[in-house]
Amino acid sequence: MIRNYTDHAANERTFLAWIRTAIAVIAFGFVIERFDLFLRSLANLSRTDTEHPLHIDRLSGPLGRYEGAAFIILGGGIIALAAMRFARTERLLDSQQTSSIGDVRTELVLSAVLVLLVTAYSAYLVLS
Repeated sequence: MIRNYTDHAANERTFLAWIRTAIAVIAFGFVIERFDLFLRSLANLSRTDTEHPLHIDRLSGPLGRYEGAAFIILGGGIIALAAMRFARTERLLDSQQTSSIGDVRTELVLSAVLVLLVTAYSAYLVLS
């Protein structure tokens, strides 16, 4: 039997939860990228149709491209952070010494960046 199996299993479940979150963030970034591409294509089509011009140019802008890439990069950062935390926790679980949880500043910064990105993109869509 594996010593501290329940702790190791909990660590692995936490790691997998972080990975699922990162995949969702990356997928959202791809959706933003594709939606911006769709809007740019639609705007190009509306320029040729002078009878019924669509006002999509204001929705299709550089923010959609950069924000989608930011979400994709942030998802990669979450995966890297999750892997580092998983390995560190695994090592601490196998250790005989008692240790503290450490600093959670990185997770707070990553969460704050994610909240800022979502807020900025939401404001961009509402104000456009």
